[in-house]
Amino acid sequence: MIKEFKKPDLTAPRCRSEVNKVISIKFVKEFIDKYPQYKDFSVEDCKKILHNFHGKLWDHALNNRDGVELPEGLGFIFLGTCAPARKANIDFGTSINTQVKTRHKNFESDNYLAKIFYTNFPTKYKFKNREMWMFSATRDFKRGVKDVYRENWKTYIMVESGRNISKYMKATKKNNYFRHVKENYKVDSSYNEFDLN
Repeated sequence: MIKEFKKPDLTAPRCRSEVNKVISIKFVKEFIDKYPQYKDFSVEDCKKILHNFHGKLWDHALNNRDGVELPEGLGFIFLGTCAPARKANIDFGTSINTQVKTRHKNFESDNYLAKIFYTNFPTKYKFKNREMWMFSATRDFKRGVKDVYRENWKTYIMVESGRNISKYMKATKKNNYFRHVKENYKVDSSYNEFDLN
């Protein structure tokens, strides 16, 4: 059934969430007070360092099927393949041009979706208020996922709807351990299990 598409009003009032920045002049001043040897350190330097570090993190998450473990035991980030969305995923550009409601089809990935998962549940040392932590991906990370997922969508973990993410992480840790043992284990050629002497 073809449904007529009503173009959204782009001039309507918007409700925007308040943005709280961690990196600010106050943060840099406190850093310089704590470490006076970095007196020439600026906000731009801090942003460059964090952008470079975060870029390496999400690049590893894109290229590694098992994702990446964040430093200081803050959790895990990995990409997962999910079943198509039940809710209509509308392609606004095509819908505005054709005046008919059109959905994204995801033909490149056989209609499966990529999702970025963050969990801190299976971390070794639990930290305070870990249930309240959340992860928000940067624009560069999302664009990287879009480009990589089209080509390698079959390599990522298939995540079932409503399943606990920590179970996937536990299975990954177990597989990594046995892979490490298999690669590093060496059999002594002189060993004979039937020789009791």
